[in-house]
Amino acid sequence: MNLKDEIIKLKEEIDVTLVAHFYQRDEVFELADITGDSLELAKKAMETSSKYIVFCGVGFMGESVKVMSPQKRVLMPKIACCAMARMIDVDYFDESLAKLNAMGVSSEELLPITYINSSAAVKARVGEMGGMVCTSSNAYKIIEKGLKSGKKIFFVPDRCLGQNFAKSLNLKSTVIGDGTDPKEADIICYDGFCSVHQLFSTDDIEFYRNKYPDILIAVHPECDPKICDMADFVGSTSQLIKFIKELPVEQKVAVGTEYNMVNRLREKNTYILSSTKPECPTMNETTLQDVYNCLKEIKDGKEVFSNEIFVNDNVIKWAKVALQRMFEV
Repeated sequence: MNLKDEIIKLKEEIDVTLVAHFYQRDEVFELADITGDSLELAKKAMETSSKYIVFCGVGFMGESVKVMSPQKRVLMPKIACCAMARMIDVDYFDESLAKLNAMGVSSEELLPITYINSSAAVKARVGEMGGMVCTSSNAYKIIEKGLKSGKKIFFVPDRCLGQNFAKSLNLKSTVIGDGTDPKEADIICYDGFCSVHQLFSTDDIEFYRNKYPDILIAVHPECDPKICDMADFVGSTSQLIKFIKELPVEQKVAVGTEYNMVNRLREKNTYILSSTKPECPTMNETTLQDVYNCLKEIKDGKEVFSNEIFVNDNVIKWAKVALQRMFEV
């Protein structure tokens, strides 16, 4: 029996739901009971009756499941880190506030909004300050709601996402440390980014448009604003999937997001918007062997697991508040 068959057999024998993010390797993605983007997975995992959730993704995603379903045991075959989420922690968050205070923007003037690509501890800090979580698909609504408070938005950790949404809403943005005056900005961005989405360049867009004059360019809003300005469509992971699947089969499209997802979109007339392979290294850490090992520990009745996700009660409390504020919007 091969490893894939062993995993299928184990899934049938234990009370488990296997969850996988869109960016996972094909062989892992294909075995999952639930697939989707990070927030969608946390919501769907919360609705399952399974005692165990085995989450194939990166660490902050497993934490989000635990925050929303603290009664479940959340395991990860591999606790890989998201580079963007690692760019900010509570200390960096507080240091950024102190810098803004020193530049004449008080903490009371700020409403923090964190992209879901952040740790549970950062989400909790945002929740304590009255702020919210957002995703790339709902950031417009969340930012619009936040601005009704009359405060400036302190957006963490992805500067590109903050800048792109500010531009789309005709708002002024700044990045901490870029030399501009944060007192003049509507949205103040932390200087974080996604390394994968930084791989796409304006040269890539020009190459495809020269080669295929009628091609469409579709990109994720984690891309640099210069890329988004040149694109025909900018949308979240789920929005990109919907947009591309609704295109006529003869319509060519070049897509600027993670390789594994783009590769699964459709067979014809879909291109990777990059001269290099835009593959998330940490999302690709999880292997079939890791999944098998994780399921085998459950089957063997272990009480202490190699990669179980734990979040302390106070962090769960405030991170859940920040997430619930998003759901209300």
